Amino acid sequence: MISSIGSLPDSTEDLKKIIAEREQYYQVYIKCLEEKVGYLQGKLFGRKSEKISSGKYLQTLLFDEVEDTVDQSLAYDDDDTIIVPTHKRKKPGRKPLPENLPRVEKIHDLSEEEKICDCGATMERIGQEVSEKLDIIPAKVIVIRHIRPKYACKKCEGVESEESPVKIAPPPPQIIAKSIATAGLIAYIIAAKFVDGLPLFRQEKIFARLGVFLSRATMANWLIKVAEQCRPLLSLLQQGLLSGPLINIDETPVQVLDEPGRANTTKSYMWVFRGGPIGQQVLIFQYHPTRSGKVALEFLAEYEGYIQTDGYSGYDELAGQSGIIHVGCWTHARRNFVDVLKTMGKKKKGNAPVALSYIGKLYQIEREAREKELSPDEIYQLRQKRSKPILEEFKKWLTEKYPQTPPRGLLGKAISYCLNRWESLERYLEDGHIQIDNNLIENAIRPFALGRKNWLFSGNPRGAKASAALYSLIETAKMNGLDPYWYLRFLFEKLPLAKTQEDYKALLPHYIDKEELKSFKQSSDLDSELAANFQVG
Repeated sequence: MISSIGSLPDSTEDLKKIIAEREQYYQVYIKCLEEKVGYLQGKLFGRKSEKISSGKYLQTLLFDEVEDTVDQSLAYDDDDTIIVPTHKRKKPGRKPLPENLPRVEKIHDLSEEEKICDCGATMERIGQEVSEKLDIIPAKVIVIRHIRPKYACKKCEGVESEESPVKIAPPPPQIIAKSIATAGLIAYIIAAKFVDGLPLFRQEKIFARLGVFLSRATMANWLIKVAEQCRPLLSLLQQGLLSGPLINIDETPVQVLDEPGRANTTKSYMWVFRGGPIGQQVLIFQYHPTRSGKVALEFLAEYEGYIQTDGYSGYDELAGQSGIIHVGCWTHARRNFVDVLKTMGKKKKGNAPVALSYIGKLYQIEREAREKELSPDEIYQLRQKRSKPILEEFKKWLTEKYPQTPPRGLLGKAISYCLNRWESLERYLEDGHIQIDNNLIENAIRPFALGRKNWLFSGNPRGAKASAALYSLIETAKMNGLDPYWYLRFLFEKLPLAKTQEDYKALLPHYIDKEELKSFKQSSDLDSELAANFQVG
């Protein structure tokens, strides 16, 4: 660094050397700034998808070398032959309506006069034409009256006795004692908010149109009380999650108001954990004010096994714990090279496409394993045979490019990300149960992120914790193939009757008796139909 003119050398050659070095430095610096500008412009105005279309680059692949243009979205076989996916054409015509929907038949027949032929004979029916139209009956709100007759003994009237002379049946158990809300209503409100993304203030307006006033404050209070009733289930879910061989972890911001000692604009976080034994996978959402890695550390106390996360530094402390083996995420590694590609405009040449081609080969192997429905052992063997050599070659290529690439540029950061986390990135080779990336947990977060765009924030920490509990039950139910509304309605009917650990366990989504749930749904449908008919009549 030249501090003053007096410190400059007198030699012309030395001055030229200094100028050349400064010129080279500024050229690299300008290139890094241009990349950042391109990256930010892409974030603001470009498409959000990371998928790169293959069609417009196929022709250039015929002429350019592999290091000039490579499209990572193309599939590769063992001989590096490009495989273009076949196009699937949709069959013409609309899809038939589901068979399980109830049918109401309306017959449009000719009048008796129109059935007489011009010759005077009566025409005979030879067939029919059937067309189906889809209709909908708007939601109906009904009131269920619980009537409990009282009985008294006329003989004992006026006689002193410890027992009351009046008897009455006990009230039916409720998920919220002394509330006007039934299990069906609460399940409806929860499903509307957390599955369909309808915030409570919109539901308040919907109920008003149906002639019922339910304030958002009342509904929010119901949700918090129900979540508290579900605590035993959440404890069992956490035990199941910690008993599995692999846990996926991620976190996403959430805004929570009225947090003690914090401004309303301060970011809080919803943490998500996915794991459990094979075939009994669960999802657990947990609200925390911070993104500190200590959150995951406390949650996974005494856990031993694999964890899979992105490259967030907060997980470094967790990865250093005894018995925990950290697995990286190739989606995040790939994303950094996609960002480089987006800043290049139409010019798809250079090192980023080459890196994406290596990663594309790894993903093609995973796609083949899914299509063939290979077992975990078969996936392990496949990865050892085909993925491991690609990773070794890719690491060699990254090591060669690292000293040649400006570290402050997007490409330099992408290469550094891979090399610094290489041990965790290649660890998915060790077990066929482990995915190549952390996408399963990111997909689990997506419903929460979509809902957040509608309800925007939680009113207080209690509400955020209740949301976490309800999201845990809903997403675990969805992952186990259950309809969230009917699962919640069944759960809220049965939960007040649960007394033992086994009772609670039987209500978990992966232990629930699906035949019992099916019978419950059918009987509930019948009750609703009868009530609706009574109301109309």
